[in-house]
Amino acid sequence: MEEDIRKALEVLKAGGTILYPTDTVWGLGCDATNKDAVDKIFRIKQRAESKSLIVLVDNDQKLNKYLKDVPAMAWDLIEFSEKPLTIIYPDARGLAPNAIAEDGSVGIRLTKDEFCRKLIGKFNKPIISTSANISGQPTPSTFSEISPEILKSVDHVVSWRQHEKNNAAPSTIIKLAMNGEFTIIRK
Repeated sequence: MEEDIRKALEVLKAGGTILYPTDTVWGLGCDATNKDAVDKIFRIKQRAESKSLIVLVDNDQKLNKYLKDVPAMAWDLIEFSEKPLTIIYPDARGLAPNAIAEDGSVGIRLTKDEFCRKLIGKFNKPIISTSANISGQPTPSTFSEISPEILKSVDHVVSWRQHEKNNAAPSTIIKLAMNGEFTIIRK
């Protein structure tokens, strides 16, 4: 794992893109603060920039750093969620403009995955995490289901966990308002 983290860090620091295992499905990732890198992810996915991307952070401090304010209810949702949870928060800051939705919101997941936590911790910045597929195509649930087109389009493919056969599922997504009201976007 350490060698994979080292190689992925080099690519992220150079503004490149990676294909990596997450706490959900395999993800396409880059530096979430680098506009050009985020542009590359949109091109790889062939996705309109009007569709938001998810950002991963590894700890509470980073969550606070990239949001104007974290609604109090978010901490309870994160603590008690039984599966990976992405929360769409209002008032993002410090991220690449194209990583933030038109309304100023951003979907952030506080990852519990060991590989992701170590990678983000050493990078010391949030990273983009979006499913490793062309927009509109089925989300691959294992590494072996990722299309050759995606594999060839990234700057680095992480080796860690490629041979796992468990079918992963995308995260639950909840949109949370500052007053604590929330909407379930994806279960």
